[in-house]
Amino acid sequence: QVQLVESGGGLVQAGGSLRLSCAASGRTFSDYAMGWFRQPPGKEREFVAAISLSGGSTFYADSVKGRFTISRDNAKNTVYLQMNSLKPEDTAVYYCAADYSAPSVAGGPGYWGQGTQVTVSS
Repeated sequence: QVQLVESGGGLVQAGGSLRLSCAASGRTFSDYAMGWFRQPPGKEREFVAAISLSGGSTFYADSVKGRFTISRDNAKNTVYLQMNSLKPEDTAVYYCAADYSAPSVAGGPGYWGQGTQVTVSS
């Protein structure tokens, strides 16, 4: 089983940037595809981005394409989400996720972090 711990959330003005990190432990990090989800206030949790085991393939929700970048460092057991040009509608709790393939991550991952709050002020 893999444990996931997010960090890097906070308050930022619209147009600003944040970088989220997710540190994994417990199992071999490179055995897992990784992803990010978010849950806006009063809404369902939604897929944001996913990255393959090697990092060679990435996938994004249309709402963040061109603004967010997912990456991973297998030597540091960490996945990142660089968020640029942030909008108030990006306000949400952001969750790190893991599973054995990128499609599995996007469709309903088996492992979740505890979440980190991102608030974008207008």
